[in-house]
Amino acid sequence: MTGPVRIAPSILAADFAHLGDAVEEIAADIDLLHVDVMDGHFVPNISLGPPVIASLRSATDLYLDCHLMISDPVRYLESLAAAGANGVTGHIEAIPDPLPFLNEADRLGLDAGLVINPPTPAEAVVPYLDRLSLVVVMSVHPGFGGQSFIPDVLPKVEFLRESIESAALSTDIEIDGGIDLRTAGAAIAAGADVLVAGTSVFRAEDPRQAVEQLRKTIRGET
Repeated sequence: MTGPVRIAPSILAADFAHLGDAVEEIAADIDLLHVDVMDGHFVPNISLGPPVIASLRSATDLYLDCHLMISDPVRYLESLAAAGANGVTGHIEAIPDPLPFLNEADRLGLDAGLVINPPTPAEAVVPYLDRLSLVVVMSVHPGFGGQSFIPDVLPKVEFLRESIESAALSTDIEIDGGIDLRTAGAAIAAGADVLVAGTSVFRAEDPRQAVEQLRKTIRGET
């Protein structure tokens, strides 16, 4: 593990009518923002894109971790970089040859990663680990927030942690979907570096307190 476990609330669960306020409320307490970009093709939902990312960038200095649930992510990288994205992750299921995606992200100065869906074996991304800032293990099926955590993905996190450490790499492992106080401990124990928490943070009665409770779990205090 490359450092303390980080918290990345997903703005997909935030109130879009008050997005700036929702981010500002927790900005001092979190490590980065997870931004889901969906095209209605790779996943059966449509979400935000570069214009909203540009608005977020004007409102916060937080690292913007952009999860691209889209069929042709390479064509959008330039506009995402211009909008202020810091990192981009594309699905190995959408880009069986990820090298053009990784090369273009490098050219644009973006941190790049790959995502694997619940049915996809972790071995699919191993050949590219030395090129990746991040591997995202989906612990729900992509496309919609508020789903239940799939514990069967945890062995993939463990396998990736072992693969990264055995190769002495600094690649982070992010787990995305259904993360809350009940599931965070298992994800951390398996080797996750970054926890994507959407509903459990932005839909909480007190989002700041929800983040603090998650931070206590990370510290082993709960």
